[in-house]
Amino acid sequence: MNNPRQRENDKQLLHLVIGGELVDVDTVYFRDLAKLDFVGAFPDYASAYQAWKSAAHASVDNAHMRYFIIHAHRMIDPEHDDSRS
Repeated sequence: MNNPRQRENDKQLLHLVIGGELVDVDTVYFRDLAKLDFVGAFPDYASAYQAWKSAAHASVDNAHMRYFIIHAHRMIDPEHDDSRS
């Protein structure tokens, strides 16, 4: 769909892909938040997974580097967000 506005019945399932170096591989505590790698925002899990896979593969030489897919659509609800005016 080339239209930047999705049809009313379509659901956009926003996913974010981020990564960074962890202090310890047994935790999810980033060494330096200023150096987080924001890979991007994606409209579905499949495209987020491809971006995650690519970023994770590119950092395979650093054992402390981890990338994550954040299911942002589970944290926000634009249809019921009271902050819209």
